[in-house]
Amino acid sequence: MSLSTDRFDTFRQLHHQDDPLLLPNAWDAASARLFEEAGFPAIGTTSAGIAFSLGFPDGEQAPFAEITAAVARIVRAVRVPISADIEAGFGDAPEEIVRSCRAILETGAVGVNLEDRSRDRTRLTDIAVQGERIQAVKQASRGGDALVVNARTDVFLASIGAPETRFDETVRRCNAYRAAGADCLFVPGVTDEETIARLVRVIDGPLNILAGAGTPPVERLASLGVARVSLGSGPMRATLGLLRRIAKELLETGTYAALTSGAIPYDEANRLFSP
Repeated sequence: MSLSTDRFDTFRQLHHQDDPLLLPNAWDAASARLFEEAGFPAIGTTSAGIAFSLGFPDGEQAPFAEITAAVARIVRAVRVPISADIEAGFGDAPEEIVRSCRAILETGAVGVNLEDRSRDRTRLTDIAVQGERIQAVKQASRGGDALVVNARTDVFLASIGAPETRFDETVRRCNAYRAAGADCLFVPGVTDEETIARLVRVIDGPLNILAGAGTPPVERLASLGVARVSLGSGPMRATLGLLRRIAKELLETGTYAALTSGAIPYDEANRLFSP
């Protein structure tokens, strides 16, 4: 409990510093160890990356027990705080979401992503219902002092509503989730500087941006006031891209450049997991 408390305190404080928290997203113990060795102070998981590694599509299709087992392996492999992406929480009623978050706490993780897209991915959850879920999770996690909740809204990512309504709806949802107890507000799908700057000004809490193609560099995001920058499934999909290039080269030319260029030596990889 003491170790988890220390990691929770550290993770929460990382959202309130001069520079953004750079949070890479791991899908297994090896990717987590590489991120830790690179020097990141905390690591998130990727729901899509874990699901793919387990042989399932994203969208709460993988069995939750297998998700928690994967998170537990990641937690055991590193010393830094871990935040788990559990999508919409693998439940509907607040008590079901609380049960999922307690299972994540038992792995030793100290944060969760909770998104407001419905479990069937077709709509957004009612704003009051999502607020009740967040409030229940915070109250159940030692009065909010055990789990950092990153409340995600998919208004922009899922192109919900007319374009001219999305900014106001995003702000309305983020501020309601903050009032319910969320520690950080996650708005994936936004890349332009003007919108990001406006969101920082009117959202009453730390803002998390999903980095990818078209996203401003970290230095610029810092100047705009962004508190947290995450990568989602990007690193896992980039790794799959490398595997595809290795396979293509081997089949088409019988050579090994993609396999050997930049590969970590065996002994170095083995040392990642040495006691």
